Amino acid sequence: MAEQLRVKVAELADFISSVFVHCGLMERDARITADVLIRADRRGIESHGVARLQRYVDDLKKGAIRARAEVKIVKETPVSLVIDGGGGMGQPITYDAMQKCINKARQNLMCFATIRNSNHYGIAGYYVLMALREKMIGISLTNTAPLVVPTFGRNVVIGTNPIAIGFPAGKERPFLLDMATSTVPRGKLEVYARKEQPIPDSWACGEDGLPSTDPVKMLNLMISRGGGGLLPLGGATELTSGHKGYGLSAMVDILCGVLSAGAYGTAVYGQKNVPAGVAHFVGAINPDAFLGLAELQRNLDNYIQMLKNSEKAVGQQRIYVAGEKEYEAEEQNAETVPLEPKVFDNLNRIGQEFGLTLSLA
Repeated sequence: MAEQLRVKVAELADFISSVFVHCGLMERDARITADVLIRADRRGIESHGVARLQRYVDDLKKGAIRARAEVKIVKETPVSLVIDGGGGMGQPITYDAMQKCINKARQNLMCFATIRNSNHYGIAGYYVLMALREKMIGISLTNTAPLVVPTFGRNVVIGTNPIAIGFPAGKERPFLLDMATSTVPRGKLEVYARKEQPIPDSWACGEDGLPSTDPVKMLNLMISRGGGGLLPLGGATELTSGHKGYGLSAMVDILCGVLSAGAYGTAVYGQKNVPAGVAHFVGAINPDAFLGLAELQRNLDNYIQMLKNSEKAVGQQRIYVAGEKEYEAEEQNAETVPLEPKVFDNLNRIGQEFGLTLSLA
């Protein structure tokens, strides 16, 4: 495997945001979107990082993402929001929604927002991190393009539909679960395709419903909706609990799409060259709604220590809790971020159109 290159975080942020500004985004929205993408790479989630820039650029050019969308609050209460994203960029839409939830949670203990008519919003955990910085509990869900085959099916109907939830700790790092409800997200297949590596046979099934290890074939099938797709968390059968991943994915779709009167299931990315209709659900909970921040942090510290200090399996030296590996990666990548050579070259190819060049650290 080719050695990864490193780029300065600040320079990468300037480069990515400049590309977005050239594509019509306002400077503020471009900066937010760039930060979401770079945060994914810094946290080791390369499937959702700057490698996806080409996808956003193409969608902005085609009008599938509206650069200057009109975002509207359809309904608002002291503890809830229904937001129409106007077909705009998912990252700034969701950033603003979560900030509103945090502000309302300060006054009213909690707030949740459901968002319709948006687009891909990056890593779900980014918006949970916003709440965690304010010492609040954060929740972030989104539906996606139909990429997953339901249990006993062989055509894609539901999305990878990730779930992220985080709790502020005290001495320990915050607990942050950020996971797809499929065995893997689509971006994992893209990573393996770039590396020209086969995927495990538990990740996806072909048009015949049988396992496939070819990431390029599976990506093409999912784009064309030619049958087959990713498998829900747990795999293809009830014996391995695939129905549980299927149920979790459906729950996310209901909270995001059904509850907002937005798109869900096969309607997400249902037409070419128009906004995807992606829907999100985010929220913030003030610990004062329960026992208060100090007691939550104390109890969570004890819980995390209990998990990490429990007996290790033979040959294992460490037990991790959700988010721990990502926090450590982010600390290691504070100044520079690792990129695959193919990703670095593709970024510069995109930048050439706008007179932009990205340099190595």
